[in-house]
Amino acid sequence: MMSYAPAPFPEPTQDERTMATLAHALQMVGSFIAPLIIFLVRRDSRFVSFHALQALLLQVFFIVTWIVVFTVFFVGMFLSMPMDGKHSNQPPMFIFFFPVLWLVIFGGQMTVLVMAIVYAIKAGKGEWANYPLIGRLVRKMLGT
Repeated sequence: MMSYAPAPFPEPTQDERTMATLAHALQMVGSFIAPLIIFLVRRDSRFVSFHALQALLLQVFFIVTWIVVFTVFFVGMFLSMPMDGKHSNQPPMFIFFFPVLWLVIFGGQMTVLVMAIVYAIKAGKGEWANYPLIGRLVRKMLGT
């Protein structure tokens, strides 16, 4: 007689898959607000909580990254300006770093967009797919 180990998680219902998909998809237009609302409303579902919390933490990480990058940019901009009131022949350093700033912001937004689409599709299929790095943290936080 063969014995099969029980599945670690029950199969998510269609409603749970829809809410998890929305948690990922709506972060593209609702930033952290949409996943936060879905996480708070559907805390009873482990599947929805798992996906919504991943999307929420991704948005929080992205916002913190923006704040750090802009802070470094503006501090560098003001530190590169001449303080003696005389004009310098060299352009301020922030002109050289502006393309880097733009690439970081654009690259971050494209990363969030691609991750939101890919993981929305996976959530719609009922998969417990982990975001890179964030997924393990969410599993620990939720005890799954």
